[in-house]
Amino acid sequence: MRPGPGHNQCMLATEPSVMTATATPHILVVEDDREISALVARYLRGNECRVTLAGDGREMDRVLGDARVDLIVLDLMLPGEDGLSLCRRLRAASQVPVLMLTAKSEEIDRIIGLELGADDYLAKPFNPRELLARIRAILRRTAANATDEDGVRRLHFAGWTLDVSLRQVLSPEGARVAVTGAEFDLLHALCLRPGRVLSRDQLLDLTQGRAAGPFERSIDVLISRIRQKIERDSRNPEIIRTIRSGGYLFTPEVTRA
Repeated sequence: MRPGPGHNQCMLATEPSVMTATATPHILVVEDDREISALVARYLRGNECRVTLAGDGREMDRVLGDARVDLIVLDLMLPGEDGLSLCRRLRAASQVPVLMLTAKSEEIDRIIGLELGADDYLAKPFNPRELLARIRAILRRTAANATDEDGVRRLHFAGWTLDVSLRQVLSPEGARVAVTGAEFDLLHALCLRPGRVLSRDQLLDLTQGRAAGPFERSIDVLISRIRQKIERDSRNPEIIRTIRSGGYLFTPEVTRA
């Protein structure tokens, strides 16, 4: 999305490098404004990221066809196919994490992005330091969930299986059920704490860490999407129950393997 004349929607910070991970993540930035994408690329590259730029959906597809990408920073407003459509298409074929950029700060725009499968969002104008923090948080969650601290590979509940190493959800019939990265992270957090009432703030902290904003509705959106996939009747949930003025309760017994 192009800003108005004389106004940079991305403010380049001058802080020293803060990326501490040893691996170099490959970040694909899909943004049609060349000034913003150049500033973002410069900052991320200065913080131990490999960055590839794409100006639209076609360029994004070409990059994804040629290289492995660890995370996509996706602008909402793009020429041709817009960011929401691209996010929907990505989620139908891939689990690569998506962080959406939008110049719109209204709650409904954030909800739509999350419903389509985005792992996080950031409204313009933004500071690249916050963008980096959110990227790091998403990548950290993805890496941490690859294996539990005690080496557990699978969690079983109510006939369902959560494969931690492959980041997959398997139905009682053994079929793979498509979930987004954010949905998997939240379901994983609930599975590790069965029988406990967890507030929205607690779930935000468990799944998004310090990069989480005060947008509690994101948890409600994710819970609703998970229920539609694992509950017999999402309108009368039995696996994930809502506790009035409390949060959410994961009810089934969980076994580990």
